[in-house]
Amino acid sequence: MKPVISLRDLEEMLRQGRDVRALPPDAILTPSARDFLRELESNGALKPRSSTGTAAAQPAQGAEAKPQPPAQPLSSKSPRAELEAFFHSAWCRELKEQMCDIGRRLWERAYVDGNGGNIAIRVGEDLALCTPTLVSKGFMKPEDMCLVDFEGNQLFGNKKRTSEILMHLQMMKAQPKDVASVHCHPPYATAFAVVGITPPTCVIPEYEVFVSVAVAPYRTPGTPEMAKLVADLVDKYNTILMGNHGVVTWSHNNVEEAYWRAEIIEAYCRTLMVAAHLGRPINTLTPQQLKDLLKIKECLGFVDPRYGLQECELCHNDDWRPGVTCQVPAKPETTVGYDPEAEALVQAITDEIMAQLK
Repeated sequence: MKPVISLRDLEEMLRQGRDVRALPPDAILTPSARDFLRELESNGALKPRSSTGTAAAQPAQGAEAKPQPPAQPLSSKSPRAELEAFFHSAWCRELKEQMCDIGRRLWERAYVDGNGGNIAIRVGEDLALCTPTLVSKGFMKPEDMCLVDFEGNQLFGNKKRTSEILMHLQMMKAQPKDVASVHCHPPYATAFAVVGITPPTCVIPEYEVFVSVAVAPYRTPGTPEMAKLVADLVDKYNTILMGNHGVVTWSHNNVEEAYWRAEIIEAYCRTLMVAAHLGRPINTLTPQQLKDLLKIKECLGFVDPRYGLQECELCHNDDWRPGVTCQVPAKPETTVGYDPEAEALVQAITDEIMAQLK
């Protein structure tokens, strides 16, 4: 009898990290399974199948299909067996490797020290992968990663999850587009956070397009208070300077982009500090030039609180230097002229009233 392959069979294969192309040549696919494979093919993960509905021939030696997420997102309420299979799936393994790679890059750039910094990736309705606590980000292994729900409860992982996971989770709750976030302590950007100054705008195009920065006041790291202060800002900002602490960034695309923002804010702050010592005023973009960059930024889907502002409001930098401000014409003061006849009439009426009261 020919084997019948259902959608559930394919999903189970993916959860176990198996290649869904490794089907028996005479396998019969159910309609939903066939549609699922077509979707994978359209994403470039599979080669087209034959017209008979069977799986296509195996790819050339050395070629591997890109791991795919579950067809239906899991949640903390999913069966534990499914969650465990998901946590050990090829797709999660790839994300864990990305987290290790980014952790190493953070460490090599001296954006973290000791066991500092943490990374989180949304992987389900209320699930996230995160880095462990008390482990140098430069020497993490995929098996060190943890799976947590959005309340911070650890579901899987050999090591204990990061103590600052609540901040990442609150960010994801407050900003549904947040799929990944990176927290680190790059020295130049952290210097701005220590003094509580937002870097000036209208200087470098890459900064204007890729990041939007706000400062959150200090609270004890890992506490709900710190998490809330940061989460309250992610609606309009994707890069938060955490007072006396560091930087946290998020992305609506992937963890790599969140890491890029850490690089961009650090390079920008370093450039500003170097330029400030050259003895010349910093040249700035015009409001119209910034407006053009914001159009690009909006098309890319990045958040920014300046959308819709007038040109004269775009390059105002109170914390760093005075910028252009919108000049609202003052209303002319109204003055009441002296009218002798009116004054005489008022006085006459007053005298008559006073005489009648005697």
